[in-house]
Order: sequence, then structure tokens, then C-alpha cells
Amino acid sequence: MSSSNYPNQEFDPKAAEGPWSSGLCDCFSDCSTCCLTYWCPWITFGRIAEIVDQGSSSCGVNCALYFIIAWLTGCSCLLSCGYRSRMRHQYMLKDSPCGDCLVHVFCELCALCQEYRELKSRGFDMSLGWQGNLEKQNKGLAMASTAPVVEGGMTR
Repeated sequence: MSSSNYPNQEFDPKAAEGPWSSGLCDCFSDCSTCCLTYWCPWITFGRIAEIVDQGSSSCGVNCALYFIIAWLTGCSCLLSCGYRSRMRHQYMLKDSPCGDCLVHVFCELCALCQEYRELKSRGFDMSLGWQGNLEKQNKGLAMASTAPVVEGGMTR
């Protein structure tokens, strides 16, 4: 399959992928997220899932689902690795340091922390959820459109 912009080159979707904003083990750069994830990983997961789902599922439902799966099976990574994959595709992130499922199986808490930091670095206030972030964004746009226009710049 060739692209019309590059007729003699094969299209490689991985070529456009970029790096994560932080490393998998950069937990000390955000101690509050690290502590939240260590003590209540279901909350971290619920917040990530709500943003990745773009508000189609609630943080509370995702928290409960994660908690129940973790409690019954001890394999909450079965749920969380799918969200890592979806997030990577949404934001065109590299599949590193290894596959999504392997990262979650062997480093569940670090993976959740990295995903949480990534969304924060992209401007999300994780405590607000999807709807709260939309309202915050819309409020900012409304305020920018009603700001007074200064013509001519500054003069002495």
C-alpha cells in the first residue's frame, strides 16, 4: 500500500509514532501519582480509562471493574493492557519498552503511572475526568474569545 504523497515509499504507520513524555520507571518525577497508584491502583486506572474512552465510560465503573478483577483473579493487567494499547494508538506513542501486555504483566503499577503522567503532560487534569476537562477547555476558549483586543501595541 503506497501513499499518494510519497508514491515510491511504503506507508509505515509506526514511522509517525513518537516517544512517551516520561519513562516507565520515572515514578519519582511525580510522587503523588506514584503514591496514588501504589495504594489505590483502581483509581488511577479508572481515571485513565475515562479519558481514553473520551467519557463514554465513567471513572467509577472502571474503578469498580478493575478492583473486582484484581480481587477475584489477581490479573487486573488483563483489563489495563488493553487501555494502554488504545492510548498508544490515540496519541501515536511507541510500543516501548516492550509490548503493552508484557509491560502490564510485569510492571503494572509503573505502566499505570506512566500512562497517567502522559495524559497529564497532554494537558488533562486527571481529577476532573473527561467532562470536567471539556468544560475547562470550553471555558478557556470562551474567555479567550471575549478578551479585549488591543490595537497598535505598546507605545511610549
